[in-house]
Amino acid sequence: MSMPNVPDVKPDIELTREQVVHLLLASIAMEELGLAHIINAEGEKLQYVLAKPCLPTCTLLKVNESVDHLLRTLIHKELLLQIKLELVSKLVPCHVCEDECEEREECKGCEECGECEECEE
Repeated sequence: MSMPNVPDVKPDIELTREQVVHLLLASIAMEELGLAHIINAEGEKLQYVLAKPCLPTCTLLKVNESVDHLLRTLIHKELLLQIKLELVSKLVPCHVCEDECEEREECKGCEECGECEECEE
């Protein structure tokens, strides 16, 4: 599987707000894809170990503990990605008052500006 193409970001590049949001969302998606590959590898590890006949119980328990530890770590990473996604989603104004939000520099989206009656519902 090939990696997605990400634009070459140099220190002198100028990005619009929309481009920044797209890059942040792409980074979240790539991290999620990486975590999915790790989970898949752990599943394959379990299948491999369970297919072996006559393994000692202590070996099975060690493998189980290893998978358990890794999955717990991945859950922590998922929680961090969820927080990141929630923060990025606040950068995107809703479709109803998008024009108003773009005109106001201090506006962080409809939820905070409070000027959009349809968004408050």
